[in-house]
This record gives sequence, structure tokens and C-alpha cells, in this order.
Amino acid sequence: IRKAVWSGLLRASQQKELTETVVISHLPSLADALELLHHPPPDVSIAKLEDKSHPAWQRLKAEELLAQQLSQLQARRERAKMRAQPLDKARAILFAPAAVGEMSQSDKGVVPELLRVLPFTLTSAQTRVQLEISADLAQAKPMNRLLQGDVGSGKTVVAALAAAQCIEAGFQCALMVPTEILAQQHFAKLVSWLEPLLAARGFVVAWLSGTQKAKERREMLATIESGKAALVVGTHAIIQNKVTFAKLALVVVDEQHRFGVAQRLALIQKTTPLPSAEDISPTAQGQSNRYPHLLMMSATPIPRTLAMSYYADLDVSTIDELPPGRTPIVTKIVAMTKRGEVVRRIIDQLKAGRQVYWVCPLIEESEAVDLVNATQTHAELQATLAMAFPSAKVKLLHSKIPALEKKSIMQAFEKNEVQVLVSTTVIEVGVDVPNATLMVIEHAERFGLAQLHQLRGRVGRGLAASACVLLYATGESGRLGDAAKARLKAMVNTTDGFEIARRDLAIRGPGEFLGARQSGAQMLRFADLSQEADQAWLKWAQATAPVLLDTNLAMALRHVERWLPSGSSFMGA
Repeated sequence: IRKAVWSGLLRASQQKELTETVVISHLPSLADALELLHHPPPDVSIAKLEDKSHPAWQRLKAEELLAQQLSQLQARRERAKMRAQPLDKARAILFAPAAVGEMSQSDKGVVPELLRVLPFTLTSAQTRVQLEISADLAQAKPMNRLLQGDVGSGKTVVAALAAAQCIEAGFQCALMVPTEILAQQHFAKLVSWLEPLLAARGFVVAWLSGTQKAKERREMLATIESGKAALVVGTHAIIQNKVTFAKLALVVVDEQHRFGVAQRLALIQKTTPLPSAEDISPTAQGQSNRYPHLLMMSATPIPRTLAMSYYADLDVSTIDELPPGRTPIVTKIVAMTKRGEVVRRIIDQLKAGRQVYWVCPLIEESEAVDLVNATQTHAELQATLAMAFPSAKVKLLHSKIPALEKKSIMQAFEKNEVQVLVSTTVIEVGVDVPNATLMVIEHAERFGLAQLHQLRGRVGRGLAASACVLLYATGESGRLGDAAKARLKAMVNTTDGFEIARRDLAIRGPGEFLGARQSGAQMLRFADLSQEADQAWLKWAQATAPVLLDTNLAMALRHVERWLPSGSSFMGA
């Protein structure tokens, strides 16, 4: 290793790869910093090397953060040069003359009609965010916005309003979600809101999934290609080659962290170029390329400092308010040895007419990991409840069950025809059953904080009091590990998703928390944005990056190339 380090430093010195890009008066040069870190002198402070507070470490952190900000800022500037279809009423009249009569009155558009049929009033946070998105959609440059909000904050209706604005302007919207269960939930909700409004205008909501029968799929593909499908909801099936949109202008990606960058780009690239004669914008005359507006949604809130850093090339909208009527969820930590008490609590809930989730980390028994599995739990609960509460139906749900059967089980649970749903994490997001009041999570010590918070968010959606039980096993040592204990305590202490995200960051670190290119690799190798000193370097990098790009573009690009091979962005696109 020493030989490799020595050889690397020598090559870098000979090829002048360590030429300064920025001078920071109180820090050593990059070359001197690397030399000191690899060959520390006898009098150096070991403590400062270990906690990375030494000026040599500070140089690496500052340079790394500067490269990140340069990359993000350059990506934002490149995106600003792209053209998108402005989606506003004035252009809608010009592009869809037949709609002029409908849109001559302010209350006849798809957006105001949707607001009128919603069974609830938007919160102030939803209204604020919707206005931010609406203003972006009216621009001739592509929107690139992240919509984040806690579990149950109402992101779906904001996405529906954005889709309505796109449809009102005469274009298509695509909503891509990671799982078929979530896609079906979205589809049912959006159909109930939008389909009557679209049907009156001769349009439909289309559905695409990998499990559709060939005939239904062919019909959907034809509907999308003809433009009759104003909104397309689906899973990864949306990005397959055979899917052709007539005039895609808005892409909404839900649970964006579940998709790789390549998958998001594949959907974005399905935009059909518009003839330049149709474009009345003088600045865009003659340009055939059109990029859709992009709205990414995440129910895993990102702490502000991380958002400022990793999402510097995105605009971030935050729904920081829950709708009224949500009941607080009480969270309890219970040892696996008290499993019987939890079953008795389930019986109490069933007698009160309520429903229950029981989540397990595995589907079937595994020799490698000794965890209680979903199949075994389902059998045990069925047997116990058959004696204690014979009318209760217990069903098992996991990813290996055929799609139609999964859909049938979920529909039965939603209608209260099934009272206990034993499931893997397939129900982590999107499932909305207000009558479900108890969530039991088996081996909760094996789950991450964000995942625990998502699962807990499946209850507390109605007016009845709700609870989440975190069952844990201590293992051979007889005690929980420190990280697992910290996670479970955080779940008990707060139901605030943003506070949970902050604690998750402190426990797991920024690399694992966000992941680079959706791979889980650490996004920053040296800087740690949970540290105040490194946050100060982030502010310095944010101020320095635009100056360097404007005054010395070649040097800025060289700096990015040094830290990010091939000039790649930290977000991978």
C-alpha cells in the first residue's frame, strides 16, 4: 500500500495534476495536504488526524464540496438552456382551439374543477407548494423539482393538480411509481378524482404494468400513442421501448429514490418533439427538442443541509404540514418474548371493528438469517385467531404472490373483508386504509429508520387512536446493538419525519442515508455534513462555485474532473 501511495503521489506531482484550482489562505495546498496525510510528521496531532479536523483534512473536504457544488451548478445551468413546453392557460387556448369555449370562464378548467371535486380542502403547505409547481410549469424551461413531505402529508393531490395543469394545456402526463400495489393505489385515487373531468373532454387515465394481459396492454399502448390517454400511471413498464407518447410534457416520479437515474432518464427521453411551427415562443423557434417538466416526490424527508448540498441542481418544495384529522400514533418497543401480549392487543382491536398490519422482514424461512418469517407468522396468527376470534380473516401478502391475487387481497383489506394483513415491506408506501389502527413490525431492529417511519405511516389515517408496536429480538448477546437501540428510541420519541431524517443521518451518515446513483455508495468521501465545521465549508463552496465558473471555466471543469471522473454529477445525471 505504501508503494502504491508513493507511486501515486509521484505521478500526480510529475503530471502537475495537483495544480491549485483555489487558494484558501489558512489551509495547505492540495499537494501539501495529501503529502502530510500520507506521511504525517512526528509532531502532528494524532487526535486531529483521527477526527479529521486537521487543516490537511479541511483542504480535502473544502475541495470535495467545491467539486460537488460546481458539478451541480453546471448541471443547473445546462438545464436552463433546455426548452420545455410552457403549460399555462394562455398557451392551452393557442394549442387547443377546441377548448377555448371551455376555458373562457375561470371556473371551467381542469384544475379549478379538480379543486372543486376534492373531498377535502388543501392545507396551506399544499397550496404553497402547488403554486410553486404551477409557476414552474408555466415556464419555457424544464421544471426540475423535488417535492418532499412526511408520510400522509398529501403529496398525491399536489401531483394530481400538476397533472391537471398539464392536461388542461393539452398535453400528456406520466406518473411512474416503484411497486404495482402503490401504482394501483395511485391509479384508483387519480381515477376517482380526474376520470370524470377527463371523460367530459374525451380523454382517459391509462394504466400500465408488467403483469397486464397482452390484449389489455395493446389497447393501453394504442391509447397512449394516440394521445387519448391524458394521464398514464404505471410501474417500470412505462419506460419500455414499445411505449410511445403522443405529447408528453410532464413526468412525475413517486418515491424517486427507488428508481435509478437511467430509469428516470428513460422516461424523460420519451418526449415527442413538437413541430417548430407550432411553437409561438420566439426564443424557441426552430428547436425540435422538447424536454418534459420533471417532478420527483419523496416521503423520506431530507434534512435541510443535505438538500442544499445533494440537491443543489434541483428546486425543493416541502410540505411541512399534515392534513387535519390525523390522529397521533403511539409507538411502543416490545421484546419478542412478549409476542403473546401483542396478539392479545390484536384481538382487542378486532373486537372494536378495527384492522391490523403485521410486517415481517422475510417471506419464507431462511437458514442464513434466523428471523420469524411472514409465512410462519401468518399460519400462527390464523391458528390463534381461529380460536379467539373465529370471524377474523387473516391474509398473507408479499412480492412473490401473483399480481392479480395481490390486488384482490388489498381490495379485500380495504373493504374490511380481511381484518389482519401479514405482509413483507411490500406495503411500505402508498397503502391507505383508514380503519387500520395497529401496525406490528417484527424484528424492527433489522429495519432502517426511514423504512420504520414509512411502515408506521400506514396507520393513523383515520379518526381512531392508532399504535405501532416494534417487536425486537436481542440475539445471542442478550442486548440490542447501539445503532438498533438508537433507531427504535427515535421512533418512540417522535413521529416527525424531518426529525427522524435528521436522526437517521446522525446514525447512518450521509452516504448510506441518500446513496449515490441509487447504489448506496457514499456520496461524499471526506466531508460530513452532520458536522458544523463541514457545513461551513459547504457555504464557502456554494459561494465560490459560481465565481469560479464565471471567471475561470477551464479551471472549474478541471477541478470537477479531478474529483468526479468524466465530469459526472453527484446525482449521476
